[in-house]
Amino acid sequence: MRDDDKYTNTEEHLLYLQKLLDTPDTAALQDFFTELDTLHIARTLESFPAKTRDFLWEFIPEDLIGEVLAEVDEDIRADYIEGLSASDIEKIVKGLDAQEVAEVLDVADEEIKTSVYASLDQDIRAHVENLHAYEEDVVGRYMDPETVNVKQGVSLEAVQRYIRIHHLLDDESQQIMITDKDKRLLGTLTLIDLIKQPQDAVVDDYMDDFFTLNDQMKVSDAASLLRSKELPFVPVCDSDGLLVGQLNSADVLEITQEDADMTLKHMSGVSNEEEVFTPITRSAKSRGIWLGINLLTAFLAAFVIGQFEAALDQIVALAILMPVVASMGGIAGSQTLTVVIRGLALGQLAGNNIKWLYNKEMWVGMSNGLVWALVVGLISHIWFGDAMITLVITLAIFINMSLANLSGVLIPMVLKKLQIDPALSGAVILTTVTDVVGFLSFLGLATLIIL
Repeated sequence: MRDDDKYTNTEEHLLYLQKLLDTPDTAALQDFFTELDTLHIARTLESFPAKTRDFLWEFIPEDLIGEVLAEVDEDIRADYIEGLSASDIEKIVKGLDAQEVAEVLDVADEEIKTSVYASLDQDIRAHVENLHAYEEDVVGRYMDPETVNVKQGVSLEAVQRYIRIHHLLDDESQQIMITDKDKRLLGTLTLIDLIKQPQDAVVDDYMDDFFTLNDQMKVSDAASLLRSKELPFVPVCDSDGLLVGQLNSADVLEITQEDADMTLKHMSGVSNEEEVFTPITRSAKSRGIWLGINLLTAFLAAFVIGQFEAALDQIVALAILMPVVASMGGIAGSQTLTVVIRGLALGQLAGNNIKWLYNKEMWVGMSNGLVWALVVGLISHIWFGDAMITLVITLAIFINMSLANLSGVLIPMVLKKLQIDPALSGAVILTTVTDVVGFLSFLGLATLIIL
């Protein structure tokens, strides 16, 4: 591998690092991490189990420790912070911005937080305490509280001089906010206008209309809104219209990634905190809860089957074909459930379009139900040569697939109204519904038609 390639390809990057660990070549490991940026270091650490990760910590450049801690998964951050004193954390957060300090202190206990607060610069401390005052799922918790804002009535030349003296612009700066004496947002000024317009003009002459977010807005709703409007940046105000921060494209990307990650984990019954290399006992515990819930639903389905024991004793073909009915309904429902949960996450479902969705899924379920009912019916007829069994499984497949599609819409909608994450329990409920409806329709029809 060429030296300039070894840090770019993710898989080769990990293989190269594993090779260094096998030696171990401490000088090469030091050089390896020196070449990486903060985000890349964080993702590399997340790619190893705890024991190896602890070893690799020793090779991270000391001046990057704080930024790396702010980037890694929360449970990794918590494991690292757990063994540190307040004075250790004070050194780590020195030089970090308010958002990064807030991330690091999120997992610290109250005593350490209080001690670290006292060591912070007054402005940073105020920003960090403000971020920690917000609930975890609102915009205020994710925003950057350090904005570039100037008072109305000043000249563009004065703004440029002020920015240069105080070194205010950075990679996150998108626009300059114009506020009144009470810090109420009046408008925004682009960096292009700041440079190209007459320097003796005042900022009021070139203020743009602005779109803002409320600091108490749900962060997932805010991310959907910014994506739909294709905004890379937006000011954040409180209920009185006072400027309290800004939400940047990097923040929106982080929110979107976290939301997608959480949805994927919830759909599989995995806790938010679990990652690839979470310790065995912690992973087993978090997954075991949902396995237990799923077991209860399986017993419910078994109970339904048990009510038709006489039919199963007399006709072996019913027992052979029974899983087909439940499986087809389960797949059909899961397809709909996935599409609907995605639509909810993107804020695409509201008002009249929900009714349209119900109608659409009803017809999709009936269309696919009819087609695959006929296919399964034909196969069962060739297999068993029994017209009554063919009729029963054809009707059962049609009924279960039609109702499964409707359930795939209805279940997440009801869960959302109850303020329960549809991704967390939707799949378990849907599986129960499709199993119970599938077995009930198949065995019930068999009892009525055949016996």
